[in-house]
Amino acid sequence: MSVRPGALLLLITSAAAAAQPRTVWDGAYTEAQAARGTTAFGQSCSGCHTLAAEGRSPLVGEPFWRSFAQKTVRDLLEFVSTSMPNGAPGSLSESAYSDIVAVMLKSNGFPAGNAELARQTVAEVQIVPKDGSTELPADALVRVLGCLARGGSDWMVTNATSPERAERARTGDEDATRPLGNRTLPLKFVVTRLDSMLGARVAVTGLLIGAGGADGINVTAVSRVAGKCP
Repeated sequence: MSVRPGALLLLITSAAAAAQPRTVWDGAYTEAQAARGTTAFGQSCSGCHTLAAEGRSPLVGEPFWRSFAQKTVRDLLEFVSTSMPNGAPGSLSESAYSDIVAVMLKSNGFPAGNAELARQTVAEVQIVPKDGSTELPADALVRVLGCLARGGSDWMVTNATSPERAERARTGDEDATRPLGNRTLPLKFVVTRLDSMLGARVAVTGLLIGAGGADGINVTAVSRVAGKCP
């Protein structure tokens, strides 16, 4: 069967587009939905939050990225649905929660699209910066794997994997054999003794200090996942 060159190019282009994950920059809500969300937010959320980068519990700018970068819009919708309004989480309708998430996206500068935001349509829509950066912001709670080492009196993990959000990180038996990375991350504010794990493969959980962990990890937990490293 022969295929015209133009049709072949269209097929290739369509396949490439399908392979690219959707992001918030592709439009995950409509303007009409965001307008409804403004009303719903004012009625149910504005007593505790602001749709601005400053004020009481802001939901825009750095606080938004710190909480939701590299998650999906469905993760955001799930959080809003189970956390708001204060004192009565889960008490609004599904459509109201979707509308509130729509106005949150609009307030953070993401463009509107042609289809309304709904739980079944946003499962894989990723929340990423416009440049596609995968670095997590400072203060994000993360998990990394690596080799526990010392540099003088300081602890660090070498051969570290890229930081993953702790609540989304893969865990389990594969930690012992999963390929490691090439990063070195200083461990800060370590309050437990780690000497017995020196040289072991470990999982570290904590808050990033600087974007991507440029200045290390504020440690909350360190656990051994294999006796030897790597």
